[in-house]
Amino acid sequence: MITQSCKDSLGMISVNDFRGLERIPSVMNELGVFSGSEVGDEHGQGPVASKQRRIIVANQLPIRGYRNEETKDWCFEFDKDSLVLQLKDGFPGNTEVWYVGMLKLDVEKEDQEEVAQLMFHKFRCVPVFLTVDQKNKYYHGFCKHYLWPLFHYMLPLSPSHGGVRFDKSLWEGYIVANQLFVNKVVEIYKPDEDSVWVHDYHLMVLPSILRRRYTRVQLGFFLHGPFPSSEIFRTIPVREQILRSLLNCDLIGFQTFDYARHFMSCCSRLLGIDYQCKRGYIGLDYYGKTINIKILPVGIHMGQLESDLNMEQTATLARQLKEKFKGKVVMVGVDDLDMFKGISLKFSAMGRLLEMHPELIGSVVLVQIANPARSQGKDVQEVRFETSVIAQQINRKYGNEGYEPIVFINDPLSALEKAAYYAISECCVVNAVRDGMNLVSYKYTVCRQGSPVLDKALGINESDQRKSFLILSEFIGCSPSLSGAYRVNPWDVNAVADAMYVGIHMKDEEKHLRHEKHYNYISSHDVAFWARSFDQDLERACKEHYLKRYYNVGFGLNFRVAAVGKNFRMLTAETIVAAYNSTNSRLILLDYDGTMLPKSAVDKTPRNEVISILNCLCSDPKNTVFIVSGRGRDPLSKWFSPCEKLGISAEHGYFTRWTRDSRWETCSVAVGCDWKKTVEPVMEVYTATTDGSFIEHKESAIVWHYQDADPDFGSCQAKELLDHLESVLTNEPVVVKRGRQIVEVKPQGVSKGIVVEDLISTMRRNGKSPDFLFCIGDDRSDEDMFESIARLLDSPSLPPIAEVFACTVGHKPSKAKYYLDDTPAVIELLQGLATASAGPKVTHTLEEDV
Repeated sequence: MITQSCKDSLGMISVNDFRGLERIPSVMNELGVFSGSEVGDEHGQGPVASKQRRIIVANQLPIRGYRNEETKDWCFEFDKDSLVLQLKDGFPGNTEVWYVGMLKLDVEKEDQEEVAQLMFHKFRCVPVFLTVDQKNKYYHGFCKHYLWPLFHYMLPLSPSHGGVRFDKSLWEGYIVANQLFVNKVVEIYKPDEDSVWVHDYHLMVLPSILRRRYTRVQLGFFLHGPFPSSEIFRTIPVREQILRSLLNCDLIGFQTFDYARHFMSCCSRLLGIDYQCKRGYIGLDYYGKTINIKILPVGIHMGQLESDLNMEQTATLARQLKEKFKGKVVMVGVDDLDMFKGISLKFSAMGRLLEMHPELIGSVVLVQIANPARSQGKDVQEVRFETSVIAQQINRKYGNEGYEPIVFINDPLSALEKAAYYAISECCVVNAVRDGMNLVSYKYTVCRQGSPVLDKALGINESDQRKSFLILSEFIGCSPSLSGAYRVNPWDVNAVADAMYVGIHMKDEEKHLRHEKHYNYISSHDVAFWARSFDQDLERACKEHYLKRYYNVGFGLNFRVAAVGKNFRMLTAETIVAAYNSTNSRLILLDYDGTMLPKSAVDKTPRNEVISILNCLCSDPKNTVFIVSGRGRDPLSKWFSPCEKLGISAEHGYFTRWTRDSRWETCSVAVGCDWKKTVEPVMEVYTATTDGSFIEHKESAIVWHYQDADPDFGSCQAKELLDHLESVLTNEPVVVKRGRQIVEVKPQGVSKGIVVEDLISTMRRNGKSPDFLFCIGDDRSDEDMFESIARLLDSPSLPPIAEVFACTVGHKPSKAKYYLDDTPAVIELLQGLATASAGPKVTHTLEEDV
């Protein structure tokens, strides 16, 4: 039991010090749920300038404590070793930091309110209290025994191997716990002051729940562990809900590019979202918002570790250990006791080292410190048993009186004790088979740098070269950052043993050079640097929050926010029909694929409903109606043959005809097709090597399609094909463009934008200058039309068009001012226009077709 005097020396705070204090939320509804309202309107009015705050949300609060068994008081203090506490050093000096999370110890229900008051007033912490059942489902069940093994590449192939299988009740418990975390965030959240930073896989659905409450919340998420490849992640039955929830953040952070790449690959394969790199930043375009991806490994708290090294207690421990292991080369390992840390493989490598080099027996020691396991379960017991058995076998085989090759420390050690072991060790072995970051190597390197107090105790002169040697698994997050480390495959026991031998015999000069390189990186990329960089990128990612309008889309965890420009709005039938009825010379330009026909449709033939609507629009003498498509003129002629008065512009305007019976006109920039002889062989090579791709031959163009290929490989091949074609077609009068899952080669000067200009010019020459223009499309090529329309409207030398409606399909950034959700919405709007043209009779006709 900790005595009162010890408690006082630790600076712990008792609940008695704050009994009777009340927390008063700013807003509470009649159900007792704390809520808040956002500041700033949807038209772009920003928040009121105020002192900035950060809310850090993590599974555990940076608090440790105990209950005095005599007085029954709860006593708490900040846990200086907690990463979420240390990161505050990266925020501006006047920043107020709040914490939301669970306590590391259980608090009886009758004491929870008193403890919560103490946490709130003294520590700026808001504790989340879960029942035993909720905690078992959320943490021990879904987090530690389902997600954690799976994110470390272990599939639950059987109930006895690889963690538990997906259980809907555990998933529901996970959601409930995340909701409780959100409720606590809402208690303290101030929309005009706060940004929220969520940590790790325990809280991956929190972003969706919080975003639904606060559309413009500045929300970041950092995953401290690995993100699995898409082959692993796709096995999760609720994979899309997790992805969409994470995409409700403004910034998502990962330790390494590999983890970020796996996440982006999952977004591409499961949601069809591709990433883009722009000026050094990576972003995912998601419903009009750019979700930023941050890649930066976390660091350690240099000041705290250096302070520990300067303590006399650390120096005394180090001196004692040096004396204990005198005449021996010490290698050290510090790992959590779990199945992924590779402790048994490390022990096997130590045994192999002594087997291959018996001259080392008695002169080399591996000290393995085991941190307490973070969860309960059979797997932890199995790891403990296996590692103990292997250590005993090696010690029996190669040990003797006064010598154990493996010193296995199962009891918890303090930070000072670990620092002492680091300081006297010639080599550090981090042999995890899979780990998110693992900061052991960072701490070891800093401890080997020493301190005045430690150097004096160990007899090291200030002028002596500092040296260290790291053996790192290829499968941990810190491996790419420490380029001077000796990287190994932990499964290759011989290779690890060889690395140990190299570390023992490496010259001091080389060890010094490696150490210096690592120390310079670690000291400059500490936890404050990491937090500051993430905080700055989050602020940058949220700059446009009040410059856009937002719409809620979807239900449950599939909820997302669609962002559009201030002047970008949904096109309603009432708006366009009113303008339609008041005008006399109308030009209607319609894209086909993705606009009047879903992209996923196998049969590309237009439905009878579409034909009836087009015929009705064309029958109005005030209308000029055109299909403007990238498709060839033959299929378009065949599909729309029932529409006698419909105009068609095929192959992006290379061919145009005004009615079914009029002749096809070729654009003025028509060139020969000799360039096709160069393009076809190149595309055939890429088609042969890219399963699922094919070539579409048009009269004026050649298109390479890869929508049915593997998304990642197809995208990679498309980039290579684009570069290849641009290099071989340098002197040809053609352009190579990459579109939506296509690479197209077509003559220069051919685009849908030119079509718009030519049609309007022709109508004006014929005395039918349009006073109404409706243009709609869904693809990149349709943006050319919207751009041309904007240019025409801005030109003072051209007659104005009274009513203009440029409209894109889907919520996405566009040069158009209007949008419709999808193809059914387009058909419904066109039906409204057709009804306005033909009167009530069209409704009956359309109902018959349907």
